[in-house]
Amino acid sequence: MKALTTGQVVALSTAEAAALSTAQVAALTTAAVAALETADLAALKTAAIAVLSTAQVSSLTTSQINNLATSALAALSTAGIGALTTQQVVALTSGQFASMSTAQVAALTSNSIGAIETADLTGLSTNHIAALRSAQLAGLTTGQVASLSTQQVVALTTAAFAGLSTAQIVALTTAQASVLSTAQVSALSTAAIAALETADFAALSTNAVVTLSVNQIKALTSDQVVALTTTEAAALNSAQVAALSVSAVAALETATWPRSRPRSPTWAPRKWRP
Repeated sequence: MKALTTGQVVALSTAEAAALSTAQVAALTTAAVAALETADLAALKTAAIAVLSTAQVSSLTTSQINNLATSALAALSTAGIGALTTQQVVALTSGQFASMSTAQVAALTSNSIGAIETADLTGLSTNHIAALRSAQLAGLTTGQVASLSTQQVVALTTAAFAGLSTAQIVALTTAQASVLSTAQVSALSTAAIAALETADFAALSTNAVVTLSVNQIKALTSDQVVALTTTEAAALNSAQVAALSVSAVAALETATWPRSRPRSPTWAPRKWRP
């Protein structure tokens, strides 16, 4: 079957475009695909949309992308979704993003993730967010991180959350920090723990704080240690207490620590009440 030329594609009526077979659509050159008028592209069968190659998908204009029906977008293969350029991702509407399957969202590249506009990102469902991998989250800008709803933050898998950079951790809001699970906090690197802003660290749940590993405790800054509540301080085990740095202990507010805690040889004696 001879492929249609760009000129022939431009001359197609909407009815003729709707009648194109999957074989005819698959045979179109990238130039021909880009030449499809918006109405003609919308008229293609979903089966025809599904056979578009990665090269054909990448050749779609931003106007064509913006005008794709959600049913047509849903028909794109995961490979096709993965081939979207950052300009094409920017052209997608919130409604189009919301209509994507979790498999399609999981197929987006990190560059594409970073190109998602804030309104579109916040419109993703928790299922979409849960489908994101660590490598994809690396593409999030600090502005995007801060824009995530608390429900979306909760939906992040432990593995994905653990992959956030220190800059992304710094970008977390206090409200976001307050909903982090013990698993998410436990998965953070020592550098990420130390990067938590004091207000964000103070917002962590007591369960999240008391389950910090010895290495994570060692990484705490003096300001973070001072932010511990009496309940949190009292719940630390002996290994965690011994892991506190001398500078962190020296910065402790006396009121933070219960009188009943036994002394540790690593602690500054003058900070203890008789």
